[in-house]
Amino acid sequence: MKYLNQQEAINVDEELFNEYKFSVDQLMELAGLSCAHAINDCYGATVEKRKVLVCCGPGNNGGDGLVAARHLVLMNYEPHVYYPKQTEKVLFVNLQHQCESMGIAVRQECPTLEAVNREFGLVVDALFGFSFKPPVREAFAPIMGVLEKTTVPIVSIDIPSGWHVEEGPQNETSIKPSCLISLTAPKMCAKHLANAKHYLGGRFVPPKLQEKYSMDLPTYSGNNLFVQLN
Repeated sequence: MKYLNQQEAINVDEELFNEYKFSVDQLMELAGLSCAHAINDCYGATVEKRKVLVCCGPGNNGGDGLVAARHLVLMNYEPHVYYPKQTEKVLFVNLQHQCESMGIAVRQECPTLEAVNREFGLVVDALFGFSFKPPVREAFAPIMGVLEKTTVPIVSIDIPSGWHVEEGPQNETSIKPSCLISLTAPKMCAKHLANAKHYLGGRFVPPKLQEKYSMDLPTYSGNNLFVQLN
């Protein structure tokens, strides 16, 4: 199985939109749904607290998080969304509205480390995706500080936030997810995971696109939306 570098990940995304005519909201729904299913597979039987903190950034990775939060409600979790840099783009306004319509609290105030450790059984990291380049912007420094220190298990969507897409963690204090859900295909940073479960979601890659980039993706079982890689 191939691990994509940053430019390959960008190219694959562009081809899905331009060559294969997928829409952003279409792929985001499929990706977020697969993340919710993978989260439930990984933690559904073991997590004691069903309250989940979903940290969403302003881009498509954050959109995946908003979708995942909505589906987690239907799996009997209690997601709370931290969404500090909200956008006026219609897609994201609608995703936030859908969350709030399902009773999900969406907040812009950064939770404290103490509150996260006390209240939540799981954290979903959907802050930055494969277009991220260090360093972390100042607006996200507080939540990154919380994620770097929390004792609550972290599930990162596609890229652990703050990591270099190819080189992985930038220092010893970088966040250490207990689970990574790669989307479309794993990125090179996933090689640097230590003692973390690794899933692949986003079961929508056309066979010709897989062949073009020599992805050699694993076989999904039955009608599963995810596959565990380790």
